[in-house]
This record gives sequence, structure tokens and C-alpha cells, in this order.
Amino acid sequence: MLLEVVLAMFIVGLLLGFVGAGGSGFIIAVLSVAFGVPLQTALGTALAAMIFSSFSGAFSHYREGNAVLKVGLTAGGAGAAGALLATQFSDAIPSENLKLFTAGMLILSGLALWLRMSLVGRQSSEEGQAERTKGRGFWMGALGVGLVTGVLSGLFGIGSTPFIQIGLMTFLRLSPRQAAGTTMLVIWPIALGGGAGYYSQGHLDLLLLAEVVAGVTIGSYIGAKFTKRLPAPVLKTAMVLTPMIGGVILLM
Repeated sequence: MLLEVVLAMFIVGLLLGFVGAGGSGFIIAVLSVAFGVPLQTALGTALAAMIFSSFSGAFSHYREGNAVLKVGLTAGGAGAAGALLATQFSDAIPSENLKLFTAGMLILSGLALWLRMSLVGRQSSEEGQAERTKGRGFWMGALGVGLVTGVLSGLFGIGSTPFIQIGLMTFLRLSPRQAAGTTMLVIWPIALGGGAGYYSQGHLDLLLLAEVVAGVTIGSYIGAKFTKRLPAPVLKTAMVLTPMIGGVILLM
């Protein structure tokens, strides 16, 4: 099954690279439905795969000045704790119910991404606003965003990217550019904490993880080259529909 998984993940990577998404939810759907991987193992594998994809993105965004380090580290630390804690409860949820919840979260994340795009349009003239990095509001916002999205990721294996970005823009006043870059800093520790939690429960197959990372990494690299070749409305539609399609596949 090795070559089949790598090829399938390569195709998934082409789509994810095109739309610029981490796509852990879509990976979960394909592994679970197409290859019969137990749902908890699919969750753990998809979440752990983001450790590799988000690290390079976080480093690049930081180098480019797109990431607010204090916000990313604070929210990411809370997110890692939330993800690690949430994985301890995944076994307590029956697989059929967990599949329904994960599918619902994927569909909801697509709607959240659409909302995030609306917020970007409204905030496009506010690039110069001062981000909230001090005081009680900062700690409540950063810890709250990190903890909530970390729990969502740990339970359902999704990256929570739209939820993180909306939270950063709404509660910490980051510009869309800062939110996009800082999200990578938040996702990496969440993926690390969630991956460690699933590994400790025996729900992380290291060989399967290597196959997923290899296929998705190569596919994403090639897929990203097509992002500018299609009209923006097509790209935005694909970005919103990708997690929703993953949710529909899980429901099949």
C-alpha cells in the first residue's frame, strides 16, 4: 500500500499546494475513507504531518517580517497544551461520532475561511493599525485563541487555520498579513503537541507518516506553481470548498 498512499498524498498535495492550505482535514478524509486507516490514527498522522509543513512556513514568514513573535509563541504554547490535553479524550469518543464531529468541523472551517476573507476585505485599509501585544487584553486574547484552536486540533485533527487567523485579527488586532504569518508560528507547536499526544496513545504510525509527508510535500511544491495561473475567484472558491469536500468525503 506504500506506493498507493504516496501517490494519493501527492495528488492531495497538488490541490493543497494550489490553494495554499495545510489540509490536515482533507488528509484525514482520504486516509480514513480510501485506505481504511482507523480514524484516530488518521487524525494523529495528519496532525503530525503539519509539524513538517508548518515549520518551514513559520521560519519563512518570520524572516519576511510577517509574523509577530510574541503573539505566535504565546498562542502557540497555549495551543500545544490544548492539543496535547484534547488528544487524551479522543479515545473516549466513539469512532462514528468522532467522524461526524470531524466532518462538521471541516465544513465549518470552510465557512470560517469564507468569513476570514470577508474580514480581510474590511481590514485591508488597516495594515498600519497597532497590534495588541501588551496588557491584560493581549494575554487573554493570545491564550484564549491558542487554547481553543489547540483543543479543536487535538480532538479533530484539523489545523484550525481559519479559526486562528480570525482570532488573531479580531482579538489581537493583527493585520491580515501579520495574521497569515503568525498563524504558522501557532500551528507548529499545536501540531507538535497533538502529534505527541496521539503518539503516546499508539495512534501515530511512523511509516504512514513518512509516506504522507513525502507525497504531500512533493505535490504541494508542484501545486503551488499553478496558484497564479487561474483567476482569483477560482482560487478563493477552491480554498473554501477544499475543507468542505474533505468533510463530505468523511460522511460517505
